[in-house]
Amino acid sequence: MTVDATDAVPGPAQGPDGPDDSFHVFDTTLRDGAQREGIHLTVADKLTIARYLDEYGVGFIEGGWPGANPRDTEFFARAPKEIDFKNAQLVAFGSTRRAGVPAQIDPQVKALLDSEAPVVTLVAKAHDRHVELALRTTLDENLAMIADTVGHLRERGRRVFVDCEHFFDGYQDNPAYATRVVRTAQEAGADVVVLCDTNGGMIPARIQAVVRTVAADTGARLGIHAQDDTGCAVANTLAAVDGGATHVQCTANGYGERVGNANLFPVVAALELKYGRRVLPEGALAETTRISHAIAEVVNLTPATHQPYVGTSAFAHKGGLHASAIKVDPDLYQHIDPELVGNTMRMLVSDMAGRASVELKGKELGYDLGGDRELVGRVVERVKEQELKGYTYEAADASFELLLRDEVHGGAAGAPRFFRAESWRTIVEQRPDGEQVNEATVKLWAKGERIVVTGEGNGPVDALDRALRAGLERIHPELARLNLVDYKVRILEGTQGTSSTTRVLLSMSDGGGEWTTVGVGDNVIAASWQALDDGYTYGLLRAGVPAHD
Repeated sequence: MTVDATDAVPGPAQGPDGPDDSFHVFDTTLRDGAQREGIHLTVADKLTIARYLDEYGVGFIEGGWPGANPRDTEFFARAPKEIDFKNAQLVAFGSTRRAGVPAQIDPQVKALLDSEAPVVTLVAKAHDRHVELALRTTLDENLAMIADTVGHLRERGRRVFVDCEHFFDGYQDNPAYATRVVRTAQEAGADVVVLCDTNGGMIPARIQAVVRTVAADTGARLGIHAQDDTGCAVANTLAAVDGGATHVQCTANGYGERVGNANLFPVVAALELKYGRRVLPEGALAETTRISHAIAEVVNLTPATHQPYVGTSAFAHKGGLHASAIKVDPDLYQHIDPELVGNTMRMLVSDMAGRASVELKGKELGYDLGGDRELVGRVVERVKEQELKGYTYEAADASFELLLRDEVHGGAAGAPRFFRAESWRTIVEQRPDGEQVNEATVKLWAKGERIVVTGEGNGPVDALDRALRAGLERIHPELARLNLVDYKVRILEGTQGTSSTTRVLLSMSDGGGEWTTVGVGDNVIAASWQALDDGYTYGLLRAGVPAHD
């Protein structure tokens, strides 16, 4: 095999200030991750995600399958022109040539070359039953398909990785043939042979043992591609590294077909923080949480709150015993400093809270409660009383801060207010023509002025919100910046039917931040009013508006 120097594509940049080619972090969010149910990426979405991944510092970004659909073909045409890649190389994904068709004239192999991606990943069958039943060809022809396609791409100057599909299942059934697939790809010029747990059914001990054995038997450089069907994809990926793999394929936030792929962020964090292996550029690990959440926004999925390392609950502490220890030393109940991955520690206040939880949460919110045991005791008891009624403060920091503020001022009666509601009511009118009219009237006091205002909306709660906002904006124009961004209703356990106790969680934003408040009542409108009252009060507090009686 010969390589034309004019076609040769340079490998990843190497140097003392960044990870070199000895270990690969390979991201396949744009290809495998996009197969998750509910994800539909436009070309613009793919370009945005590619920018984030390059910024994060992955070595390879698999952009899709050029020639398979117009969107992926367009992505490869635009990405080199629109993205100034600093860390990553683009990878085109495709299959080995078809049975009986020379690689030189196979149209899908040509599409891989036409993409001009410097790296190509070829998927190849490694399970004998798949070769015979899915490809409908012979085992020897399958090996020839691998060798011919890898050789052709190498002759055209492409770096080639080979994904051995269903490798571990194939190795379990026919280890000799699966090993021949690896050896064939390596001898044809593949830089990395990736062992795929395509069905996601393997467990870490099995992965490690097989990777170690195959590495010893073939001498090939091995990679790992793990699906998460047993919940072991991250563990399986790390087990493969323990077995000798130096190339890990992952997706952002674990997106992927069925239950997903190995999650890029826990894999990278574990490699850097647990294994001591440098796989990202200097300082990039601290961007982990930001990049994770940014990509989640692009794919229009809510960031997983309990995701390791980057979830908002990853370093959240609720139990009083934990809080007492954390007050002495946060490391007593945290496996790493959250700031290493760009996250923060959070204290949750609930009916499980003790004095330490309240003190730490108060400090987080800017209130020093350490010297006032009586105040802390009042807050603890009030939280427990409120949560017994159905309130939840671990999900509503803004309402907790208002509660804390009340107690600092000697109770709800002593705290300065921005406004005071005299009364409110809602009317739902169903007209003969089928039209429904929702109207709310709010009577309130603000800065010594009595305000009566009526609003209409899409439902009684919306009408109530519009009336309250209309009345308050006359006195507090700062509220014009506020937007209602989320609204959740829950019927509390232990109650049933139309008389059930209802909890409402309401989130607002002023463009610079977001906060959540809670309301509980015998009906959804009463609960919503409480949450709205807290939401607008907290918004005025954030805006620095002076409170008044």
